[in-house]
Amino acid sequence: MIVVDGVSFRYKEREVLKDIKFQIEKGEIAALLGINGSGKSTLLKTMNRILKPYRGTILINNEDVEKMSGNQLASCIGYMPQKTNGVFCTVYEAVLLGRKPHIKWSISKKDEEVVYSILRLMGLEDFAMRNTLELSGGELQKVIIARALAQEPTVLLLDEPINHLDIKNQIDVMNLLKDITKKLNIITIIVMHDLNIALRFCDKFLMIKNGLVFAFGDREVMNSKTLREVYNIDIIIKEVTDGIYTAIAV
Repeated sequence: MIVVDGVSFRYKEREVLKDIKFQIEKGEIAALLGINGSGKSTLLKTMNRILKPYRGTILINNEDVEKMSGNQLASCIGYMPQKTNGVFCTVYEAVLLGRKPHIKWSISKKDEEVVYSILRLMGLEDFAMRNTLELSGGELQKVIIARALAQEPTVLLLDEPINHLDIKNQIDVMNLLKDITKKLNIITIIVMHDLNIALRFCDKFLMIKNGLVFAFGDREVMNSKTLREVYNIDIIIKEVTDGIYTAIAV
């Protein structure tokens, strides 16, 4: 499991995260929700040690992230930032970079097998030799997700991974992420804005408001009262069909 206990972070004098506490079990996919500027991306960066909190601890399987070596951390956490740009390399090479924590002296047969397996899973096998600079925004988004998966992480942290994808690819990628999370028994935490996607695919919901945890739990916390406080608009949650819910702004 991952345990975030009392994490606080500030940019100079501005406190962005305030005493954040929650825990997520293996096999769960969690949505990190809140308005722009609430601290969602900053929280992911503190969990990945890109930013150092001034207070609090982050434990993965009872190991303190702060005490991990760089290689341990990279083997443990797969991370996709909100903004990514292509570089002059092929899709295959970009995904292979995710194997860096596992490569000892040279690229092994297993490294190659993992990369090709993930390319197939993401529907990118036909793009393997294409330069990433030639990809659309949505195609590049899938490559970055594939690179994170190539790390074979315990925890997958994704910052708006489907924001450049069309609706079919959004559903396909979220189905894939949910399937991988369950089958590999990992933890996936996703920053997202689409409440309907969150309701359909996520097990847990962490809502941030003004740098604080406003609500955390299963689908029961996704109610009109809580969403009104977090988003400052009226939102109705309705069951469309058996087990599938929708959020409607009114």
